[in-house]
Amino acid sequence: MKIKRDNVRNVAIIAHVDHGKTTLVDQLLRQSGIFRANQELVDRVMDSNDIERERGITILSKNTAVTYKDTKINIIDTPGHADFGGEVERVLKMVNGVILVVDAYEGVMPQTKFVLKKAIELDLDIICCINKCDRAEARADEVVDEVLELLMDLEANDRQLECPFVFASARTGWCRYSLDDSNNDMVPLFETIIKSIPAPEGDPEADTQVLISTIDYNEYVGRIGVGKVDNGTIKVNQECAIVNHHEPDKLRKIKIGKLYEFDGLARVEVNEATVGSIVAISGISDIHIGDTITSPENPKAIPFQKISEPTISMFFMVNDSPLAGQEGKYVTSRHIRDRLFRELNTDVSLRVEETDSPDTYKVSGRGELHLSVLIENMRREGYEFAVSKAEVIYKYNENNQKQEPMEIAYIDVPEAYTGSVIQKLTARKGDLMGMTPIHGGYTRLEFSIPSRGLIGYRGEFMTDTKGEGIINTEFDGYAPFKGEMFYRRNGSIICFESGESITYGLFNAQERGELFIGPGQKVYAGMIIGQTGKSEDVEINVCKTKKLTNTRSSSADEALRLVPPKIMSLEQSLEFIDTDELLEITPQNLRIRKKILDPVLRKRAMFKTKSQM
Repeated sequence: MKIKRDNVRNVAIIAHVDHGKTTLVDQLLRQSGIFRANQELVDRVMDSNDIERERGITILSKNTAVTYKDTKINIIDTPGHADFGGEVERVLKMVNGVILVVDAYEGVMPQTKFVLKKAIELDLDIICCINKCDRAEARADEVVDEVLELLMDLEANDRQLECPFVFASARTGWCRYSLDDSNNDMVPLFETIIKSIPAPEGDPEADTQVLISTIDYNEYVGRIGVGKVDNGTIKVNQECAIVNHHEPDKLRKIKIGKLYEFDGLARVEVNEATVGSIVAISGISDIHIGDTITSPENPKAIPFQKISEPTISMFFMVNDSPLAGQEGKYVTSRHIRDRLFRELNTDVSLRVEETDSPDTYKVSGRGELHLSVLIENMRREGYEFAVSKAEVIYKYNENNQKQEPMEIAYIDVPEAYTGSVIQKLTARKGDLMGMTPIHGGYTRLEFSIPSRGLIGYRGEFMTDTKGEGIINTEFDGYAPFKGEMFYRRNGSIICFESGESITYGLFNAQERGELFIGPGQKVYAGMIIGQTGKSEDVEINVCKTKKLTNTRSSSADEALRLVPPKIMSLEQSLEFIDTDELLEITPQNLRIRKKILDPVLRKRAMFKTKSQM
């Protein structure tokens, strides 16, 4: 017989990137009293990963739990970026409702639509929290109308259309039923969760069923499966079986090792858990997302949607430049292979394939940001390797026609810059679908564009819009191939000789374009040290010193003025490299280089390619 667990609520916080989900969770944790009075706290406590803290984004979904008036509220903080959509898709299976957070100024954004659509498809109850109401330019009433319009567009049912609205400032720690209220705490949000999110229900007497929705990984205990108990109870040392909805033949007997529930930011060991509890299970070596832990006598899998396929790939390879092995701790193909396959333990949207070369691996993900976060993590851990330009993953239909992934790009720009954005995206095979004026003198452009048209565009976009533009993308399926595309208009300044860069050599080089390096840096033949103003590559010797004569001394170099070099970040470097180039990544440096370092062999390969076209 099904029962409701009235003392439990399971809720996910969903939103567009940077609308304040993690800060809101912070306040719920602080005001629920889980921290000691004298405990030192950091902002965005849920963003535990260094890169999350630096970039101010959430990459991995996180579980936490608070207690309010004898009710345990399990909260899942989810990412807002489209590249980490796989994280959102799967954790929604653990909850009975969502808190949709919307910025009181920006209003409904593309990712708001994406995450809300997922919640509506799963028939979840919704609470809408209009956040950042303390902003001077907040327009909360208009944003409420935008959310209601979006709910109607997504064909929400009557229950979802009548969802409660609350108004908050997560930064200052208050939430109110109405903007006219004066309370300074989060009580209205706690009360709305208890009242509007249904209690989990299931049959505690039935056979055990736990759907694994998230995988965590720990060096000491290995894989940890996190999921909700749908039916029955689960106990330590219980004999169970693993089955999977998408793999009918899968059936493996296991024994439950350790069992944990969440309390604040900690995992608390328990002996058993029942219907509605969100649990973490360790001690099962080969557990995957989508697996159902069930009773061996009556193994029934819980249906689970397939995670979206990757759309972009790049090659990770052993660094073979003349400076290889000097700066990294882990440099061999075995090190790189082990690290990439270990990433698969926790990242469901990632694919790693071995290639014909033992030193090269094909890594596929949901977008440039997805792969750049992996690269940055590996770099910080001491890995040294090289990567190729990101390329989209093509498919072929039944008529053997080439299909490519498409994106809908939503671009908010000041009116003055719309012309240059339209021109650039049209050149990248984009089709303008709509153009509407929005608040603050901005225009929203909507483009249908091949995914490859956006590779390397974001940096250029920020320059063209003086940093004021906002670009958001949403995957839009596959469509027929749109034809060849040139990624980069500018050629590269290539180093002609190995050694150390000298002011005199750089002074001559800077007349040919923009430099990426300064004096005193190690360089090698085939390394790219800048970009030209023209489309052709040029080769320059930046290690060249001035010849001494009777009338000239070497100290005359001091009069030479160098323009400060353009120091590129990891994302900018990944965007810059072309198909015949690689990015050499070490814990200390990022170096762009040609795939073929030898100039003679490089020219031969180029002529061979042209003759085949």
